Amino acid sequence: MRRALSFPTENYNPRVYSVSELTEEIRALLENSFNFVWLEGEISNFSSPLSGHYYMVIKDQKSRIRAVMFRLQARYLKFLPENGMKVIVQGRIGVYPPRGEYQIILDYIEPMGFGALALAFDQLKKKLAAQGFFDEKIKKPLPFLPQRVAVITSPTGAAIRDFLNVIHRRFANIEIIVVPARVQGEEAATEIVNALELVNNELKVDVIVLTRGGGSLEDLIPFNQEEPALAIRRSQIPVVSAVGHEIDVTISDLAADFRAPTPSAAAELLVIEKESLTTRLDEMRLRLISGISSGIKNRSERLEALSRDVREPGKRLADTWMRIDEIYSRLVGMMRFILRYGWKRLSAEERALGLNSPANIMASAKQRLDFQKQSITRAMDLRLAETHTNLSFMEKRLEDLSPLSILNRGYSITRKLPEKMILTDVSSVGKGDLLQVLLAEGELECSIDRVVPDKKY
Repeated sequence: MRRALSFPTENYNPRVYSVSELTEEIRALLENSFNFVWLEGEISNFSSPLSGHYYMVIKDQKSRIRAVMFRLQARYLKFLPENGMKVIVQGRIGVYPPRGEYQIILDYIEPMGFGALALAFDQLKKKLAAQGFFDEKIKKPLPFLPQRVAVITSPTGAAIRDFLNVIHRRFANIEIIVVPARVQGEEAATEIVNALELVNNELKVDVIVLTRGGGSLEDLIPFNQEEPALAIRRSQIPVVSAVGHEIDVTISDLAADFRAPTPSAAAELLVIEKESLTTRLDEMRLRLISGISSGIKNRSERLEALSRDVREPGKRLADTWMRIDEIYSRLVGMMRFILRYGWKRLSAEERALGLNSPANIMASAKQRLDFQKQSITRAMDLRLAETHTNLSFMEKRLEDLSPLSILNRGYSITRKLPEKMILTDVSSVGKGDLLQVLLAEGELECSIDRVVPDKKY
């Protein structure tokens, strides 16, 4: 037998929570129990609204938890989170009272199997490449021998010393303007952008060199950011990027008009050796002298040949008059030939017009019309005669086949009265029946006295 449950009524006053109170207690319990936690999982449902906050879900095969990274922490990330990315995150557990949901408030995100800086480099590289920042067709050419070069770098670094040593050794006449800028640290990217804008707006130089020595991926962060790349592409002056060692490739290298693997290589790219240039000038001078001498000799020989061909003006004038007379004779002959040919063509056309005159055409047409008329008349007479003959023949045949003609030969037609049915045998009549006998001349009405069947004649 089932008994009903009973609750004690004496001294039993349970606490009744409001939704907000219960949510606050759960919030306090979770936030005090889980101050900072590390979490491993996969990002999904990622979104980044205009507020700058990052919203996402961290999940594994069995569970999921909502996560948020506010703008102040998100700006320190070197990469943009993406759906499907496996990450390790650090944050604190919190409860969002309006929905009564718990979530993790993130302070740090690190991609698994791929460093944050390397991932940020890869993402920015793909983004700028898709926008055409690295296309060769938009890059500006370098001048052959620049006179003024602006170098954006740290004035105390080894890069500027290597650059200046090569420049002074190869061509000391080039003017070098050093524009100081940090090349490492948080403010370095901003200073690089400002230095590029300063050179474009206030300095008249032929080339800009952006350089620094080698370093780790963390040291090269300023050259792997979007703002310096955008500033390089905005530059109206060609930019050479020489950042790090030969194996280091930065976003600035890809965006620049030219990339040099080292600062020394950038200097070698800009200028050629003075001795090499002097040698080339000497070679060009010798080639120019040789060319001029050869030209003078050829023209002298040509002048001598022309002088040998010069004759007495009177003789040349006589030859000219003879040539004119010859041409006149040929013209007269040609005109006579043309006139004769024209008269022949005119006579032929006149004969053709006579043959094809309207009077001749009408006479010929009238003759053909009379002939056609006579032919039609003869044909119609012949046709009428044939038709008349055929008609007479058909009349004769119809007359021969007419029943009246048969009656004239002694035959008669017998019909039974009163039906007037034509008789062909005796089976249809009997004794006493009335008959009508049609003759060629008149008819007879008689009665049957005797019927004789099956009599053969």
